[in-house]
Amino acid sequence: MKREEALAVVAGTVMGVLVGAAMVATRFVIVQSDPASLALLRYGIGTLGLIVPFLMIRRIPFAAGDLVPIALLGIGQFGILIALLNYGLQYVGSGLGALLFASFPLMTMVLAAALRLETLTMPKAAGVLLTIAGVGLAVYENVTLPDTGPDMVWGIVAVLASALTGAICSVFYRPYLVKYPPLQVSVFAMFASVLFLILPAAGEGFFAALPQFTAGGWLAVLFIGLASSLGYYAWLLALKHATPTRVALFLSLGPIVAAALGALLLDEAITPLFLVGLAAVVAGLWLAHRSQA
Repeated sequence: MKREEALAVVAGTVMGVLVGAAMVATRFVIVQSDPASLALLRYGIGTLGLIVPFLMIRRIPFAAGDLVPIALLGIGQFGILIALLNYGLQYVGSGLGALLFASFPLMTMVLAAALRLETLTMPKAAGVLLTIAGVGLAVYENVTLPDTGPDMVWGIVAVLASALTGAICSVFYRPYLVKYPPLQVSVFAMFASVLFLILPAAGEGFFAALPQFTAGGWLAVLFIGLASSLGYYAWLLALKHATPTRVALFLSLGPIVAAALGALLLDEAITPLFLVGLAAVVAGLWLAHRSQA
C-alpha cells in the first residue's frame, strides 16, 4: 500500500471512530439543548479548535470563484445534512436511522461513478454492500419500524436526503482539496456552517440566555466540538488521497463505535449480532480497499 493510500486509511479510520464517539456524547447532552443550538456550539468550538494549526500552515489564497462553492459544501455538510438527519430521527428512531444513513457510501459510489470520478469495481461494490449489511446487523436490536403514516414517510425521506447530501459533498470536495490544503478548506467550510447556523439557533433562543448545561454537559459539548474539528479535517485529508467511496465507507465505523462506547459508558447491551456486524464492516472495508482502482 502506498504512503498516500495508507494515510487515507488512517485518516478515514480516525474520522469514523470520532463520528461514533461524537454520537454517544451527543446522545448524552442533547436533552440539555436544542438541535441547532448544539450544532452551533459544536461547529463553533470545532472551528476554534482548528485555528492554531491553521495559522501554522502555508496557506494558498482562495480563488474568488471557489469561495462560494466551498462555503456551500460546508453549509451542506454541517447545516443541511444535520438538519435533515435530526428531523428524520424524530420519526424513524436511531436504529433505523443509522441503517438508512448507512446508504451514504452506496450513494457516493453511484454518484462518483455516474460523474466518472472513480471506477465502479466489483470488490468496491461488494465492500459497500457488506458494510451496509454490517451496520444493519450491528444496530438490528434497535431497529423498530415506526407507525405508518405521512410522518414516517417524510422521516425516511429526510434521513435518505441527509445521506445524499453527504454523498454530494464527498464527491464535490475533491477538486478543492487538490488545489488547497485540507486544513485550509476545513476551517473555511466549517466557519461558513457556523454563520449559517446562527439563524436557526437564534430561533431556538440561543442568544436570549446563556446555555444551561451541567458540568458533564459542558465537557460533552467541548469533546463533540474538538472531535468534530479533528474528524472533519481527517475526512478531508482522506478525500485528498482516496476516492470518495472508499472514504465514505469509514463512516460505517460510526454506529459500531457508538454501540461499543454505549455499552462501555451507558450500560447498553452488546449482542452477538453486533459482533457479526462488526466483522462484516471490517471485511467490507478490507474488500473495498483490495484494489485501488
